[in-house]
Order: sequence, then structure tokens, then C-alpha cells
Amino acid sequence: MQCAVITGPVFDLHDCPGHPESADRLHAILARLPAGISKLDPVAAAEEDLARVHQPGYLAWLHGLSPRSVPEDPGGRAGSTAGQAPGAPVVSGFIDADTYFTPWSYSVATYAAGAACMAAARAIDGKSSFALVRPPGHHALPGWAMGFCLINNAAVAAAQALGSVDRVAIVDWDVHHGNGTQEIFRKSDRVLYCSVHAEGIFPLSGTATETGSGNGAGFTVNAPLLPGSTIGDYVHVFTELFLPVLERARPDLLIVSAGQDAMTGDPLSVMGLVPADFGTLTSLMLDGTGLSPAFVLEGGYGPSHPAAINAILRAARGERSTGPVPEPTDATRARVRLFRKMHGL
Repeated sequence: MQCAVITGPVFDLHDCPGHPESADRLHAILARLPAGISKLDPVAAAEEDLARVHQPGYLAWLHGLSPRSVPEDPGGRAGSTAGQAPGAPVVSGFIDADTYFTPWSYSVATYAAGAACMAAARAIDGKSSFALVRPPGHHALPGWAMGFCLINNAAVAAAQALGSVDRVAIVDWDVHHGNGTQEIFRKSDRVLYCSVHAEGIFPLSGTATETGSGNGAGFTVNAPLLPGSTIGDYVHVFTELFLPVLERARPDLLIVSAGQDAMTGDPLSVMGLVPADFGTLTSLMLDGTGLSPAFVLEGGYGPSHPAAINAILRAARGERSTGPVPEPTDATRARVRLFRKMHGL
């Protein structure tokens, strides 16, 4: 099975040189993609797709911050005045200490969400894809931007997919908890959200006791791990917790919020993964669910990030690692026993 990528120069228009989440990180990935991989151009998500997960007032406010539309040729962005009156100033800035915007950011974010929707639609048809997009999305709340994120790409894709499937699962392996995705689907019994992340770092959410509410009780599965955790700890979470709850939920679609910032050497990491480990996690999900995942890029900021993307793509096309996986720590074993009990496993 081949895994296509969905990406394009449109994502260069959201950029802040020197910021961890700059256009350079996607350039590095694209420069090292496997030869011959299929590349698909992204299409912007419709306003109705965004409004399924974000408040209309927030979308209008964000659009007002970034009023310029993407030009027909994103590569010729310099000096473009698309979507704005001639002579209007080009204004960039920060929504908070971490999250920036440019005059094109809202329009670019609609393409990121649209690419995620494309990946989800292809996955429903049995064709795995990786939406290599920016800005990332899993911290974006229904009514606010944070953590580098403006629009919640994976959530938009999941909500759109629910128009054609019964249930969606989102697995989030970014080192940071996807608080926005959790909040969007907190009360839903049609979206299973599973997150493995480092305990005690931004955004300081994702405790094991956050399991959803109302109809969604039990459909949020958080597995916070201690800093320094390695692939042995992650594999234990997947095999003993995530795969059993996925089997019980029987989703029609699997979306992966694919943030590779849990690696040694990533400037935002406190974990101990290496690039090949993301191939291991991908293989576990493919073999354990029988589904073709839709991957949506989240974090990943270090020099080995492109190698991790390649490990995911190789696993998605059937390659399997034969190397040994270390044992989980006693602390992780104890945590997973507790998590299993909390979720009736």
C-alpha cells in the first residue's frame, strides 16, 4: 500500500522565521521525501466544515486578523495584495506568546484543514495519506487559538467524516496533549480520542481522569507518561490500552494527529523516541486495526523530524521493523494498569 502526501506551497504563506513552527520545518520534510511518492494538492475547507468545530465569532475574528486570501500562485506571494485593498498594510503579529499570524494565516489554515479532510476521505476509501500541513491544529479550541494552532485540522476532518461514517477515532502521539481536540469532542460518543503525551508540560491538560462527559463519557483516553519515556513505554500504551479501546469502539476511520516532537533532540521534547519509533507505532496501528490511517501533521521541530516522517511512510506501505523493543518502565506498567481499570479493560 502506498501512502500519498497532501501538501503545497500555500503553507509557506504562514511563516515567522526563527519560530519553531516556521515554514522551514516543512521544507526540511519535503526535501527528504521518498522518491516517487504521490503528491496531491490541498483544497481549502469550506466555512461550513470549519463551523462544525469552531465558533462562528472566533472564525470571523481570526479572519479579520488575516484578511488576505491565498493568491492563485502561492509561490509568487511576495508583494501580493490578494484579498485586500491596494495599499493596505501587511500586518503580522502574535495572538499569544507562542501563536503568530500573518495576513494570509486564516486562508492558509483553511487549506490545512481541507488537506486533513482530503486525507480522511481517502482513508475511508482504504487509501492512506499524510496531510503535510501548517499551521498545526490539535491545540485550537472551539473559540480560541493557542500553541501554534489556529484551526483544528484533525477535528475538522473528523467532524466532516461523520457525515458519511458512524464513528471516528483520533490517535494523538504528539508530545503535547491535544487539548483542543479533546474539548471539541468531549461530549461526543462518535469520536474516540486517544492521546499519549508527556506529563507536566504545555498545555498542562490530559490527565487520565479526563475521560469525556455526557454521552462522550469514556470516549476520551489519556495516557500521560513521565518525561524520558522511550518506545518501550509507548508500545506498552498502544498494545495494552489504545488497541483494546480501538477494538471495542470499532471506528470506521482512524485519524492520527502525527506530531513527532517526542524525539530526542527536538527542542520541545522531554521524551526519548528516535525516528524509527514512529514507524513502530504506525505498524502497530495498521496491524492492530486493519484501517488505513489519515495522518495529519502536528508538531515536530528537530533535525531528525524528516527521518521520522519517512519511517511513518515506510510503515504505511508495509515495511516492518524487526528490531527489539525495550521493556517499559515499572512506572509505565503501573500507570497503564490504572488506565485500563479506568476504561473497563
